[in-house]
Amino acid sequence: MARVLNISGYLFAPLDDLEAVRVRLHAAAEAGGVKGTVLLAPEGINVFVAGARPAIEALTAEIRRIRGLETFAAKESESENQPFGRLRIKIKREIIAFGVAGIDPARRPASRVAPATLKQWLDEGRPVVLLDTRNDYEVAAGTFRGAVPAGIRHFRDFPRAVAALPESLKSARVVTFCTGGIRCEKAAPFLQAAGFQDVHQLDGGILKYFETCGNAHYDGACFVFDERGGVDSALKPTPVTDLSAQKAP
Repeated sequence: MARVLNISGYLFAPLDDLEAVRVRLHAAAEAGGVKGTVLLAPEGINVFVAGARPAIEALTAEIRRIRGLETFAAKESESENQPFGRLRIKIKREIIAFGVAGIDPARRPASRVAPATLKQWLDEGRPVVLLDTRNDYEVAAGTFRGAVPAGIRHFRDFPRAVAALPESLKSARVVTFCTGGIRCEKAAPFLQAAGFQDVHQLDGGILKYFETCGNAHYDGACFVFDERGGVDSALKPTPVTDLSAQKAP
Protein backbone atom coordinates (compact mmCIF):
# COMPACT_ATOMS: atom_id res chain seq x y z
CA MET A 1 0.00 0.00 0.00
CA ALA A 2 1.29 3.47 -0.91
CA ARG A 3 2.17 5.56 2.12
CA VAL A 4 0.40 8.85 2.77
CA LEU A 5 2.46 12.04 2.58
CA ASN A 6 1.70 14.53 5.36
CA ILE A 7 2.84 18.14 5.05
CA SER A 8 2.61 21.12 7.35
CA GLY A 9 3.79 24.59 6.55
CA TYR A 10 2.93 28.26 6.77
CA LEU A 11 4.03 31.58 5.39
CA PHE A 12 3.33 35.06 6.68
CA ALA A 13 2.80 37.25 3.62
CA PRO A 14 0.12 39.82 2.74
CA LEU A 15 -2.66 38.18 0.70
CA ASP A 16 -5.47 39.77 -1.31
CA ASP A 17 -8.69 38.40 -2.83
CA LEU A 18 -8.86 35.54 -0.34
CA GLU A 19 -12.06 34.04 -1.74
CA ALA A 20 -10.47 33.61 -5.16
CA VAL A 21 -7.43 32.00 -3.53
CA ARG A 22 -9.70 29.70 -1.51
CA VAL A 23 -11.59 28.52 -4.61
CA ARG A 24 -8.35 27.99 -6.51
CA LEU A 25 -6.71 25.91 -3.79
CA HIS A 26 -9.86 23.92 -3.06
CA ALA A 27 -10.04 22.87 -6.71
CA ALA A 28 -6.37 21.83 -6.73
CA ALA A 29 -6.67 19.85 -3.49
CA GLU A 30 -9.98 18.21 -4.35
CA ALA A 31 -8.70 17.10 -7.74
CA GLY A 32 -6.02 15.00 -6.06
CA GLY A 33 -8.07 13.71 -3.14
CA VAL A 34 -6.06 15.72 -0.62
CA LYS A 35 -7.56 16.02 2.87
CA GLY A 36 -6.75 18.29 5.78
CA THR A 37 -6.97 22.01 6.46
CA VAL A 38 -5.72 25.14 4.75
CA LEU A 39 -6.23 28.45 6.58
CA LEU A 40 -6.09 31.72 4.66
CA ALA A 41 -5.98 35.20 6.17
CA PRO A 42 -4.79 38.65 5.15
CA GLU A 43 -1.52 37.82 6.96
CA GLY A 44 -0.76 34.58 5.06
CA ILE A 45 -1.39 30.84 4.80
CA ASN A 46 -1.27 27.85 7.17
CA VAL A 47 -1.38 24.34 5.69
CA PHE A 48 -1.66 20.88 7.24
CA VAL A 49 -2.84 18.30 4.71
CA ALA A 50 -2.17 14.75 3.58
CA GLY A 51 -2.57 12.64 0.47
CA ALA A 52 -0.72 10.83 -2.28
CA ARG A 53 2.66 12.38 -3.06
CA PRO A 54 1.76 13.53 -6.62
CA ALA A 55 -1.38 15.24 -5.31
CA ILE A 56 0.50 16.97 -2.48
CA GLU A 57 3.21 18.12 -4.87
CA ALA A 58 0.56 19.50 -7.25
CA LEU A 59 -1.13 21.43 -4.42
CA THR A 60 2.20 22.79 -3.19
CA ALA A 61 3.03 23.96 -6.71
CA GLU A 62 -0.35 25.70 -6.94
CA ILE A 63 0.24 27.47 -3.62
CA ARG A 64 3.60 28.75 -4.88
CA ARG A 65 1.92 30.22 -7.98
CA ILE A 66 -0.02 32.64 -5.78
CA ARG A 67 1.55 36.08 -5.51
CA GLY A 68 3.32 36.41 -2.17
CA LEU A 69 3.51 32.66 -1.56
CA GLU A 70 6.34 31.84 -3.96
CA THR A 71 8.62 30.80 -1.11
CA PHE A 72 6.10 28.57 0.68
CA ALA A 73 7.81 25.49 2.14
CA ALA A 74 6.47 22.59 4.16
CA LYS A 75 7.79 19.85 6.43
CA GLU A 76 7.08 16.28 5.32
CA SER A 77 6.34 13.03 7.14
CA GLU A 78 4.66 9.78 6.13
CA SER A 79 1.93 7.63 7.63
CA GLU A 80 0.23 4.36 6.75
CA ASN A 81 -3.23 5.92 6.80
CA GLN A 82 -4.88 9.23 5.93
CA PRO A 83 -4.93 11.17 9.24
CA PHE A 84 -7.63 13.65 8.13
CA GLY A 85 -11.29 12.95 7.55
CA ARG A 86 -12.09 15.73 5.11
CA LEU A 87 -10.82 18.77 3.23
CA ARG A 88 -11.35 22.24 4.70
CA ILE A 89 -10.06 25.47 3.17
CA LYS A 90 -11.17 28.39 5.32
CA ILE A 91 -10.74 32.14 5.45
CA LYS A 92 -9.92 33.48 8.93
CA ARG A 93 -8.82 36.74 10.52
CA GLU A 94 -5.48 35.15 11.50
CA ILE A 95 -3.73 31.98 10.38
CA ILE A 96 -2.93 31.34 14.05
CA ALA A 97 -5.37 32.85 16.54
CA PHE A 98 -3.61 35.29 18.87
CA GLY A 99 -5.79 38.38 19.09
CA VAL A 100 -3.05 40.94 19.69
CA ALA A 101 -2.84 43.89 17.30
CA GLY A 102 0.50 45.12 16.00
CA ILE A 103 2.30 41.76 15.79
CA ASP A 104 3.48 41.47 12.17
CA PRO A 105 5.80 38.50 11.57
CA ALA A 106 6.12 39.27 7.86
CA ARG A 107 7.57 42.74 8.45
CA ARG A 108 8.96 42.55 12.01
CA PRO A 109 10.09 38.97 12.73
CA ALA A 110 12.06 37.89 15.77
CA SER A 111 15.53 36.34 15.57
CA ARG A 112 15.60 32.67 14.59
CA VAL A 113 17.90 30.02 15.97
CA ALA A 114 18.62 26.93 13.86
CA PRO A 115 17.98 23.53 15.47
CA ALA A 116 21.67 22.58 15.20
CA THR A 117 22.65 25.82 16.95
CA LEU A 118 20.19 25.25 19.77
CA LYS A 119 21.49 21.70 20.21
CA GLN A 120 25.03 23.06 20.40
CA TRP A 121 24.01 25.57 23.07
CA LEU A 122 22.39 22.79 25.08
CA ASP A 123 25.33 20.41 24.56
CA GLU A 124 27.67 23.10 25.88
CA GLY A 125 25.43 23.92 28.83
CA ARG A 126 25.00 27.55 27.84
CA PRO A 127 22.44 29.48 29.86
CA VAL A 128 19.22 29.51 27.84
CA VAL A 129 15.56 29.50 28.83
CA LEU A 130 13.44 27.23 26.64
CA LEU A 131 9.90 28.60 26.65
CA ASP A 132 7.27 26.13 25.47
CA THR A 133 4.48 28.18 23.89
CA ARG A 134 2.16 25.21 23.33
CA ASN A 135 -0.96 24.21 25.22
CA ASP A 136 -0.63 22.16 28.40
CA TYR A 137 -2.05 18.98 26.84
CA GLU A 138 0.61 19.18 24.11
CA VAL A 139 3.40 19.71 26.61
CA ALA A 140 2.25 16.59 28.48
CA ALA A 141 3.10 14.46 25.41
CA GLY A 142 6.72 15.61 25.40
CA THR A 143 8.99 18.63 25.57
CA PHE A 144 12.60 19.74 25.95
CA ARG A 145 14.26 18.89 29.25
CA GLY A 146 14.06 21.81 31.63
CA ALA A 147 11.70 23.79 29.41
CA VAL A 148 9.40 26.37 30.99
CA PRO A 149 5.79 25.66 29.99
CA ALA A 150 3.62 28.66 29.26
CA GLY A 151 0.85 27.07 31.31
CA ILE A 152 -1.97 27.74 28.85
CA ARG A 153 -4.96 25.89 27.39
CA HIS A 154 -5.11 27.99 24.23
CA PHE A 155 -2.57 30.16 22.43
CA ARG A 156 -4.82 33.19 22.92
CA ASP A 157 -3.94 32.90 26.63
CA PHE A 158 -0.22 33.42 25.95
CA PRO A 159 -0.15 37.21 26.60
CA ARG A 160 -1.64 36.66 30.05
CA ALA A 161 0.88 33.91 30.75
CA VAL A 162 3.76 36.22 29.81
CA ALA A 163 2.61 38.74 32.40
CA ALA A 164 3.06 36.03 35.05
CA LEU A 165 6.63 35.10 34.05
CA PRO A 166 9.44 36.06 36.45
CA GLU A 167 10.88 39.52 35.81
CA SER A 168 14.36 37.97 35.76
CA LEU A 169 13.61 36.28 32.43
CA LYS A 170 13.55 39.65 30.69
CA SER A 171 17.35 39.76 30.76
CA ALA A 172 17.85 36.03 30.00
CA ARG A 173 18.38 34.42 26.62
CA VAL A 174 14.95 33.01 25.77
CA VAL A 175 14.25 30.56 22.95
CA THR A 176 10.57 30.03 22.20
CA PHE A 177 9.42 26.83 20.55
CA CYS A 178 6.23 25.12 19.38
CA THR A 179 5.28 22.28 17.02
CA GLY A 180 6.23 23.75 13.66
CA GLY A 181 7.15 27.35 14.42
CA ILE A 182 3.98 29.27 13.59
CA ARG A 183 3.02 30.16 17.16
CA CYS A 184 6.51 31.43 17.88
CA GLU A 185 6.24 33.77 14.90
CA LYS A 186 3.87 35.75 17.13
CA ALA A 187 5.03 34.72 20.59
CA ALA A 188 8.64 35.87 20.14
CA PRO A 189 7.80 39.39 18.84
CA PHE A 190 5.22 39.71 21.61
CA LEU A 191 7.92 38.93 24.20
CA GLN A 192 10.17 41.56 22.65
CA ALA A 193 7.37 44.12 22.85
CA ALA A 194 6.89 43.13 26.52
CA GLY A 195 10.50 44.03 27.33
CA PHE A 196 12.34 40.73 26.93
CA GLN A 197 15.78 41.65 25.65
CA ASP A 198 17.25 38.47 24.12
CA VAL A 199 14.46 36.53 22.42
CA HIS A 200 14.77 33.92 19.68
CA GLN A 201 12.44 31.40 18.08
CA LEU A 202 13.38 27.84 17.21
CA ASP A 203 13.34 27.81 13.42
CA GLY A 204 10.92 25.16 12.18
CA GLY A 205 9.82 24.21 15.68
CA ILE A 206 10.07 20.77 17.26
CA LEU A 207 9.43 18.97 13.97
CA LYS A 208 12.43 20.60 12.29
CA TYR A 209 14.52 19.93 15.40
CA PHE A 210 13.57 16.24 15.26
CA GLU A 211 14.47 16.14 11.57
CA THR A 212 17.85 17.75 12.20
CA CYS A 213 18.88 16.65 15.69
CA GLY A 214 16.72 13.68 16.65
CA ASN A 215 15.62 13.56 20.27
CA ALA A 216 18.71 15.16 21.80
CA HIS A 217 17.65 17.02 24.97
CA TYR A 218 13.99 16.14 24.28
CA ASP A 219 11.82 13.69 26.20
CA GLY A 220 8.66 12.12 24.78
CA ALA A 221 6.76 12.72 21.57
CA CYS A 222 5.48 15.79 19.76
CA PHE A 223 1.71 16.17 19.88
CA VAL A 224 0.08 16.76 16.48
CA PHE A 225 -3.48 17.82 15.71
CA ASP A 226 -4.64 14.85 13.67
CA GLU A 227 -5.41 11.17 14.03
CA ARG A 228 -1.73 10.28 14.49
CA GLY A 229 -1.85 11.78 17.98
CA GLY A 230 1.89 12.38 18.06
CA VAL A 231 5.14 11.79 16.22
CA ASP A 232 8.44 10.55 17.57
CA SER A 233 11.88 11.96 16.82
CA ALA A 234 11.94 9.99 13.55
CA LEU A 235 8.66 11.73 12.60
CA LYS A 236 6.83 8.42 12.79
CA PRO A 237 3.30 8.29 14.23
CA THR A 238 3.28 7.34 17.89
CA PRO A 239 0.44 7.15 20.41
CA VAL A 240 0.22 9.80 23.09
CA THR A 241 -1.88 9.93 26.24
CA ASP A 242 -5.40 11.05 25.39
CA LEU A 243 -5.81 14.40 27.11
CA SER A 244 -8.53 15.66 24.80
CA ALA A 245 -10.74 16.55 27.74
CA GLN A 246 -8.17 19.18 28.68
CA LYS A 247 -8.35 20.94 25.32
CA ALA A 248 -9.71 24.43 25.31
CA PRO A 249 -13.18 24.77 23.76
